[in-house]
Amino acid sequence: MQRPESSPEKGAEILTSLVPPELWSQYASVFAEGAKRGIRFVVGGGLAVSVYSGHTRRYTKDMDLFVREEDSGALLEMLHGLGFKEYTEFPYDRTWSYRAIRHGAIVDILWMTLNGKTAVDETWLTKGWQFSVRESRIRLIPVEELIVAKLYILKRDRTDWPDVMNLLYAMGSELDWARMFEVLGDDLLLLGGVMNVFRWLCPGKAYLLPAHIWTSLGLLPPVNSDLQVDRGRVALLMAEQLFPGEKS
Repeated sequence: MQRPESSPEKGAEILTSLVPPELWSQYASVFAEGAKRGIRFVVGGGLAVSVYSGHTRRYTKDMDLFVREEDSGALLEMLHGLGFKEYTEFPYDRTWSYRAIRHGAIVDILWMTLNGKTAVDETWLTKGWQFSVRESRIRLIPVEELIVAKLYILKRDRTDWPDVMNLLYAMGSELDWARMFEVLGDDLLLLGGVMNVFRWLCPGKAYLLPAHIWTSLGLLPPVNSDLQVDRGRVALLMAEQLFPGEKS
């Protein structure tokens, strides 16, 4: 079985290197006060992608926190008490999210996925990696829920499928495929589309994934290959952001 490319221990190092200390001090107060009040939330977005992929280092000057809708009011009240104000420089949809800022640190609070299809539930809050960063105890969104959420982001000015493929490359052997299949339901072909491109780009990695997933997705099993990443094919897509640091 292939080994994952990252780990919680490596994740702590990645976040320490990505987020400057002066910004982390702002986020640390949120984690500390949340723990004190018993408000549970998990970290997602680019920071979670960076940790789970182990190579894709993305810090977008904000932090995505996912919370159950029934707890969102308590979290927003807590943020206001800590001195965070609503961030209105850019418009956003308040039906599923809230944006706050304090001393340059932006926090996005989300209780549903971008398309409104899936609400944050207990699985989101309990199945992700947990570790400490600069004495703050944090938990990430589960990698399976991260992948599923990003499958639906395929807009003209933004697509998250490259993130999905980086996550598949790094964490494919550790994924709860059955849970992802169940969550996707009738939308399973979305994952099949990404997986078909993934095995074209990474034949060796794709061959090491559980054989049953290919038939479940309606795809032929990949052929064995010593080529982990086909850099020629990556170049055809002009997608140098895929699988950074990995040699063909």
